[in-house]
Amino acid sequence: MTRRFKVLVFVVVLLLTAATGIVVVWAERDDQQPVTILGTWTGTQEKQFKEVLQGFGIPFRYQGTAAQREVLLSKVQSGEPPDIVIMPGIGELAEYAGQKRLKRLNDLYDPHQYGSPWNAASAVSPNVYWVPVKADLKSIVWYRQGHRPADSPARLQSWCIGMGDDGASGWPGTDWIEDLVLQHAGPDIYGKWALGRKPGKDRKTTWWTSAPVRNAWQAWAALLQQNKAAAAHALLTDHRGAPGSPGLLFGGWRGCTLEHQGSFARSFYGEADSKQAELMDSAPLLPGGPGPVRAHEVTGDFAALFSDRRPAKDLIERLASKEGQQKWAELAHVFSANRQVKPEGGPVEGDIAERLTGDGPRCLDASDVMAPAVRDAFYEAVLLTIARAATGQDLDIGALLDDVQAVQNAQPGRTAAPKTVCSAQ
Repeated sequence: MTRRFKVLVFVVVLLLTAATGIVVVWAERDDQQPVTILGTWTGTQEKQFKEVLQGFGIPFRYQGTAAQREVLLSKVQSGEPPDIVIMPGIGELAEYAGQKRLKRLNDLYDPHQYGSPWNAASAVSPNVYWVPVKADLKSIVWYRQGHRPADSPARLQSWCIGMGDDGASGWPGTDWIEDLVLQHAGPDIYGKWALGRKPGKDRKTTWWTSAPVRNAWQAWAALLQQNKAAAAHALLTDHRGAPGSPGLLFGGWRGCTLEHQGSFARSFYGEADSKQAELMDSAPLLPGGPGPVRAHEVTGDFAALFSDRRPAKDLIERLASKEGQQKWAELAHVFSANRQVKPEGGPVEGDIAERLTGDGPRCLDASDVMAPAVRDAFYEAVLLTIARAATGQDLDIGALLDDVQAVQNAQPGRTAAPKTVCSAQ
């Protein structure tokens, strides 16, 4: 259909409806219009991402925002969703897929380039609705070069911790709980908890109040109770550190020396300090350790399609390809879940890439997989735990976990949730 013919049809529709007082709104995108993309990257990373996209030769319009969930919901409700959304929340994407708003990606990337759990299909169909276009490693601890800690649990004063974030405060605390569940109870239990599946034959038993989760929460709470001032500081501190500071590891509270944070933490340290940051597996340093490394928690930014437009599909295909991912990694020094992409940098980057795409067990971030309402309740319970530890109140962990479980129980069936959270062991 030509543009001239489209305009003519639109005018005719207006003329036919004017006499009856009906208001007609016709919103149509053709393949000549730019591909609209909604993501979370702003600042330097937004500029780098746009540079990658410009190399594809596909017109696009990118919007980066820290309030992505609210912006996306508003756009969907108004009937004008973006062609592509890129977000870490698989649980949120699963809700849109369950509402049949997302388009399948099965033919737009090579699943053999992405190992499990990155290419997981939904639990009830072989369809794939998201693909990782950036990956990060968790279950690690950063320390200053030349100051490797002993393989034993560290006291609270040693940890650089911040709970603050734009619109998602509390998520750094969920990483502690998740890592404790993963290292102490193993990938199988971790995966069932993340997906909210019933544990075993006893349908009265629930994961949030089960021993693995309760024990992990109590171990973390005991760490927080070691120092009220440190707990209070963690509650009031941004996870990236103060504006203009070299992140928490190099500019944190009272000379803290360890940071339990994902591979993206180095972007907070600045170019000079990031070269002085080294990493080790978190398992020996966690409360209740030292213990073996059972698996690595990983996270990603996943691209999903709200549109069937050919240019949008082409952009996803190029971004998820080996060539697109390699360019993104080289330009922004980010990591990819694509097995064929070579990391940029030295030994530290190699160690991260091996854990992200190698043979060891990997599990997606549990809170990212959970239904949004459960995830938000998880965040709130974490913040309440820290606040009570900072003020010397009774933590009442049982009641907190009961509340999160009640939110979990209220969730409808999740037809588009991933089939698995962890890779094969």
